[in-house]
Amino acid sequence: MGKNDEAWEGLFQKYGITEKVHENGQFFISANQIKQFREPRLMTKFDHSINLPSVFSDNDLAILPISRGEYVISSFSAYKTMDEADEACERVSVPAYIQSISPKFIVSEAIALNCAYSCGILSDFLDDEELIPTVNGRMGSGRFDFNITTKAGKRTVSVNNAQIEIDAAFEGVNFLSLFEAKHDFADDFIVRQLYYPYRTWKERVTKKVKSVFLTFSNGVFDLFEYNFDNPYDYNSLILVKKKKYALSTDIKLCDIQKTLNSVEVISEPEIPFPQADKMSRIINLIESLDKKPMSLQQITQKYGFDARQASYYAEAGRYLGLIERFRKDANVMYGLSPAGCHAMSLDYRERQLFFAGKILEHKVFNDVLRLCLNVGEMPNKNTIVIIMKNAILYNVGADSTFERRSSTVSGWINWILSLIDE
Repeated sequence: MGKNDEAWEGLFQKYGITEKVHENGQFFISANQIKQFREPRLMTKFDHSINLPSVFSDNDLAILPISRGEYVISSFSAYKTMDEADEACERVSVPAYIQSISPKFIVSEAIALNCAYSCGILSDFLDDEELIPTVNGRMGSGRFDFNITTKAGKRTVSVNNAQIEIDAAFEGVNFLSLFEAKHDFADDFIVRQLYYPYRTWKERVTKKVKSVFLTFSNGVFDLFEYNFDNPYDYNSLILVKKKKYALSTDIKLCDIQKTLNSVEVISEPEIPFPQADKMSRIINLIESLDKKPMSLQQITQKYGFDARQASYYAEAGRYLGLIERFRKDANVMYGLSPAGCHAMSLDYRERQLFFAGKILEHKVFNDVLRLCLNVGEMPNKNTIVIIMKNAILYNVGADSTFERRSSTVSGWINWILSLIDE
């Protein structure tokens, strides 16, 4: 049990929070009360539903700030499942005269937003070429009320100068666009991150306010524009638009073919054949581990995965020889292998080809890509399964397992092909 779990267990017991919520529909708690057990800033930031302490998730509860020093707990529908990103991708380039932004060093939300701005991603997505960066950082929310769905129906919440944080705002002639940027790929997000800034600035400007969620990793930007169909309803969030952009790799088909023909196929490692369809998530994890090693629990918390899903992606990185697993005290930790460290030292283009090469060192992926290039399309699942069965794969036996893992093969091959600049 983590420190947050232990502290919240203590708070729930001391104040009878579960019982109070059942009786009154909600429970108000102050920062001073929380501080008796642990620092409030560590106890109240749950960006993804998986981050919620067990006592919350076990009782279908969530917490929202209502002022600088007070929070409300109820059975709120506070989170939204993340929408799937676009498959189609538009290529963009950093302007030639810009020397201080490099794909290799896009490691923070601020740099990612500046890169998206300088590449024209934001003006294209927002349909406005006259964008000016305006407000960002922490600020007060002002006063507003809203309705939110709970297990008992709609409930009204009153906010009075709660702290909000805006990663960036860009104002054009017709719109003010507020951005929430994330480097990690999670399964859901807390709507408050979009709703509180939206309500705050809706009261302050006469222009339409757009709420935009941006994720970035490995030179790829996914943008999602949301609108609150009813401005006074927290749960009225609807997706208006989404689009994927990627920095130019300057990789051609001949580069992929050269990589395919030059790699030396290795013996399969004694690691289960991966069940992790999205290569982009593995690379995102590698980027995170480049900062510091993480335990499986930390990976689970960061990405909003369940523990099994977190393990799949960490172990897929091990399968590729880019991540290592080790023990530190009582924890199983994951960090970058020498090959993973080398990958992160490379320039953007070379890094992509290196990742492709690590995939193609494995016979199944090598054979599938060769077939794909020969016939001009991705082989179907049955063909991929046959290729898998002809290889000596570790710990894969049942037909159903081959079929499930075949989606990893097609997913990773599609990722390699997506590197090609038309």
